[in-house]
Amino acid sequence: MAESSTYLQPSIPKFDGHYDHWSMLMENLLRSKEYWSLIEDGVIEAPAGATQDQIQAARESKLKDLKAKNFLFQAIDRSILETILTRGTAKEIWDSMRQKYCGSTKVKRAQLQALRKEFEMLNMRIGESIDDYFSRTLSIANRMTSYGDTITQSTVVEKILRSLTSRFNYVVCSIEESNDTTTMTVDQLQSSLLVQEQRMKHQRDEQEQILKVSNGGRGSGGRGDNSNARGRGRGRGRGGRGAKFNKELVECYKCHKLGHFQSECPNWEEDNANYAEYAEFDDKGEILLMVQEAKSDEFQDSTISDAKNELWFLDSGCSNHMVGNKNWLFEYDGTFKDSVKLGDDSKMAVEGKGNLKLHIEGFTQVLTNVYYLPGLKNNLLSIGQLQQKNLTVIFKNDTCKVFHEEKGLIMATHMTMNRMFVIKAPVIVPHCMNTSSNNHDNANLWHQRYGHLSFKGMNVLAHKGMVIGLPKLKQPDEECSNCMKGKQQRKNVPKKSSWRASTKLELVHSDICGPINPESNGRKRYFITFTDDLSRRTWIYFMNEKSEALAMFRKFKVMVENEAKESIQCLRTDRGGEYTSNEFSEFCDLHGIKRQLT
Repeated sequence: MAESSTYLQPSIPKFDGHYDHWSMLMENLLRSKEYWSLIEDGVIEAPAGATQDQIQAARESKLKDLKAKNFLFQAIDRSILETILTRGTAKEIWDSMRQKYCGSTKVKRAQLQALRKEFEMLNMRIGESIDDYFSRTLSIANRMTSYGDTITQSTVVEKILRSLTSRFNYVVCSIEESNDTTTMTVDQLQSSLLVQEQRMKHQRDEQEQILKVSNGGRGSGGRGDNSNARGRGRGRGRGGRGAKFNKELVECYKCHKLGHFQSECPNWEEDNANYAEYAEFDDKGEILLMVQEAKSDEFQDSTISDAKNELWFLDSGCSNHMVGNKNWLFEYDGTFKDSVKLGDDSKMAVEGKGNLKLHIEGFTQVLTNVYYLPGLKNNLLSIGQLQQKNLTVIFKNDTCKVFHEEKGLIMATHMTMNRMFVIKAPVIVPHCMNTSSNNHDNANLWHQRYGHLSFKGMNVLAHKGMVIGLPKLKQPDEECSNCMKGKQQRKNVPKKSSWRASTKLELVHSDICGPINPESNGRKRYFITFTDDLSRRTWIYFMNEKSEALAMFRKFKVMVENEAKESIQCLRTDRGGEYTSNEFSEFCDLHGIKRQLT
């Protein structure tokens, strides 16, 4: 008695809308009670003239069916039971539920296609845990299996490995190199990834703790944080409660300026795609300028020295910018003379100075007061001279970054193997526009100077004396390619057709679309259209291949001519091979149908 009183009856699974899960639990319950045969075979009926044993078996079967129905009535809500018309036996109730929520073969096929697409598009979300991602993946795989698809463990393993986030790339490589993914189980993969996830989380927590200890957080300064305070006070001096965080060396990841965080950026809501346009500085130009540079190939070839990157060494011991090529300098002052002392106590003479233009990351950087030293083999950029121009130079994490107080980050480079900071940038060489003595070059030069004005117009200016010094020019035999491109015109496209059919089937348009992916339910990959030009009525026929175009046209011709009591007079199509075949052309000629090919 004590044992029977402590026995707990198994709970009956309630139907919550998920038929696959509920049917699995309910089937297990009915099998444990030995009632599942009633669901598969139904109630045993006693035949006419049955024996006593057959009658007794029918009665027992009916009694078991009532018990099975009792389980189903308790599991299914009343609102759902009211929609089941036939509730005579447990088999009828079960079949009705399966038909309602599982569907027919076509419905299963459609649901399976949707699940396959969802399975292929599945990817791990950023920040999602391994357990959550495995749960989502296996849920879809189990649903596909319930609809009749075969999903092996190797398929699930390969899917998970190729859809993990980038932080698991090295883990995926090590698993693929050390294991055979075709024999690896899902549980083995999950256990391996869980271990790596815990290790990543532990390392991230340690890094965050180190940052908290070193910085004390933004606006740092809790109790006892003041290392400079004397005695055993609570530290209300610098770094104590209420102290401000030093943001002078903080770089904003939005505008790349110093002095604020990304969340505090004043340009957060502005579109900074074209941020650096023509920069305006003081009139003397005694700082590093930055203006937008043209991108055309001709301009690049004519201004940048052979598009060759020169090496520029950032030197903290250099007093001035120095180069060894005088041809690179703008506004060159040859009267300036000076001397500089090198590291080996030798001296080199400075023969002049000027301005220098470098092409860095699509912008022109202008450096002023650059010394010219004949024989200097390396180009030097002075850190001190850059800082005097209100620029901030930061050396951190093997990287040198140069910031402007208004324009943010303008230059950056990584440390080389020999612990040097080198910038690679081409030099914009100054050119002087000289008039050539060649008449052909002279004519093209004046043509370009006047914004590609026609030679007839320039000769009018020279004939009337409207431009002093403009010679009479002869138009060269070679046409200007830029004028051909920039001055060409296109005729307006007519908004409506100049001719339309006046009777039915006088003109029929046809076209083919395909192949279409995915296929239709009838395994069709193409469709052909026929449109009457007068009524704009369109007929569509589905096809397996494009070669069926003639058969569909024959079918359409018989149908539409019987319906309209008219004959097709003209067929307008493109020049596809299905329309221009000999068989198609012979059929049209036989029935007197004109052809128009677009």
